[in-house]
Amino acid sequence: MFAQGKTKGHFVSLLIKLLKCCFAVEELQDSPEMSSGARIQLLKQENYVVMDNGIVQLTLSNPEGIILGISYGGIDNLLEVHNESLNGGFWDLNWSEAGSSGTRGKFDTIKGTSLRVVVDSEKQMELSFTRTWDPSLEGEQAPLYIDKRYVMLRDSSGFYSYAIFQHLEDFPAFHINTTRIAFMLNKDKFHYMAVADNRQRLMPDPEDRLPERGQQLAYPEAVLLVDPIEPEFKGEVDDKYQYSCENKDNLVHGWICFDPPVGFWQITPSNEFRTGGPFKQDLTSHVNPTTLAIFATSHYAGEDLLLKFEAREAWKKVYGPVFIYLNAVPDKCDPLSLWDDAKIQMEQEIKSWPYSFPACDDFPKFDERGTVRGRLLVHDRYVSEESRPATAAYVGLAPPGDAGSWQREHKGYQFWTTTDKFGYFDISNIRPGIYNLYASVPGVVGDYKYETAVTISAGSNCELGEVLYEPPRDGPTLWEIGIPDRSAAEFYIPDPNPKYINKLYVNHPERFRQYGLWERYTDLYPDEDLVYIIGANDYRKDWFFAQVTRKVGDKKFKSTTWRVKFKLDDVDQAGSYKLRIALASAHHSDLQVRINEESAEPPLFSSGDIGSDNAIARHAIHGIYWLFNIDIQGSQLVIGENTIFLTQAKSSSPFQGIMYDYIRFEGPCSYS
Repeated sequence: MFAQGKTKGHFVSLLIKLLKCCFAVEELQDSPEMSSGARIQLLKQENYVVMDNGIVQLTLSNPEGIILGISYGGIDNLLEVHNESLNGGFWDLNWSEAGSSGTRGKFDTIKGTSLRVVVDSEKQMELSFTRTWDPSLEGEQAPLYIDKRYVMLRDSSGFYSYAIFQHLEDFPAFHINTTRIAFMLNKDKFHYMAVADNRQRLMPDPEDRLPERGQQLAYPEAVLLVDPIEPEFKGEVDDKYQYSCENKDNLVHGWICFDPPVGFWQITPSNEFRTGGPFKQDLTSHVNPTTLAIFATSHYAGEDLLLKFEAREAWKKVYGPVFIYLNAVPDKCDPLSLWDDAKIQMEQEIKSWPYSFPACDDFPKFDERGTVRGRLLVHDRYVSEESRPATAAYVGLAPPGDAGSWQREHKGYQFWTTTDKFGYFDISNIRPGIYNLYASVPGVVGDYKYETAVTISAGSNCELGEVLYEPPRDGPTLWEIGIPDRSAAEFYIPDPNPKYINKLYVNHPERFRQYGLWERYTDLYPDEDLVYIIGANDYRKDWFFAQVTRKVGDKKFKSTTWRVKFKLDDVDQAGSYKLRIALASAHHSDLQVRINEESAEPPLFSSGDIGSDNAIARHAIHGIYWLFNIDIQGSQLVIGENTIFLTQAKSSSPFQGIMYDYIRFEGPCSYS
């Protein structure tokens, strides 16, 4: 392979210029659409190969399969090749040996050891770069068989990539912490990033994050820009986690170059191969400039989403395909229109799923998949005597498990949709297999699971009819705080410290993405913790979005106890009351509940050490969902004022804490 750093970069730049001469396409680089209908060509050399459909040139190292260059729209190389370490585009792994703790391990840029041309036709070219596990490298290389694929289609302004990962029975145990495709874009060209319609902006330069220009904050990813190259960024915080996105919304993101106007977009048309379900969050694009296609990580979940393989465990999974879409407009046109075009292309890719082109027996085509249809109803007898449609509910198939297990599932495939206003759902393009049907209904506490397993075969059409969710309920609601929607978004989000601003999120609906909001709790409650009075306070204004620790010294923190005060006109001393606490997030926390006696030992309830989603530090409004159902005997209550004490007992870090989703206090079933 080539030397690291600038030596490699200069070589790649020269290589791409030579390739333009070899293919005699100098004029085509200035007008990508002129080459429509051209046959895909393959230039194969000892150390590199080039796929060229007349619109895009993709240069890959041989046999490693690292993307060295992408030529398009008059730009010799859209990728960065001058970084000290990570350059170009590549698949990678973060992995650790069995028995390891934590979510960080060894970084492995997956390099193939063999190249094979799988398809070479007028309409398609598909290359395979494989790596088998070498037992002599145990402890140095992840024990996986990996087949990386790159696909280029005729008349397509971009290329596809997918991979088959396989753990064979004679491979040792190990953990996968992260796997993804990463693209390091040309930092002299790409300065404008777009993640959503309301989440796009000019971005700082990567040099602005260096010690001489930036100040690292509470963790390495967050940097205060104190002397940026462009003065407009001075005083802002740059943090890649501020641009995270839920799987269900993570469909297209990328960058725009203004001169010439060219867009680079990563499009994910299906979430079937991602882990953790529709609400799982992950990184998208961020400063460097970097664009990621994340397939599996522990972000916003913790160790629950590590892929832990036992020795002799057989497993295979196809990640992708994802589409790298390139677009351009004439110089006189608005470069920002490239985002709108990328969204149109994204919709086309979704309609084309499952793709018909992958030359892989492990990727089922349309007629090899099945469908499940039905109608989800909800019956909460204390809300309505009749069942009602589960409107806008998320309904999905995932590997068999307990209710809610899908949010921690990571080795199989998941298929999700939303119900219409009448509760009807239609889940299509499902891979053959055995699944459970799960659901999460907005406004309804808990998780639904259809008890009968659902078996999908090629071409099957499974009609479930009406299925009924009876959510947790023991008695009538005496009071409630929040909305059961798996999120803390409805609670009070404070203004950020003026020293730590990201201008994008000023007056933005996702204001929770500002840095350092956990510190605002100490500012607002310097001496006494939050007190919430039922009937007097408003959770939108008076319930802080996260119960975090209070800072009491330079590096010291104190656990916090929130009080919920409520009045009862009468008490059934022999009855049993129910306190339901749904958490939207927990990070190394211990939630303790006491009733009418703050120092009672043991507490009425203790969750024990739960959660490692780190959502508080990573600017999210939720992580993993938890539901606790706590019995309170009538003899523990009094007529008049009662107080529930909610203590988050862990206090070694500013990021330890919980986010509440919803709290409900139910009376005995005898209450009228």
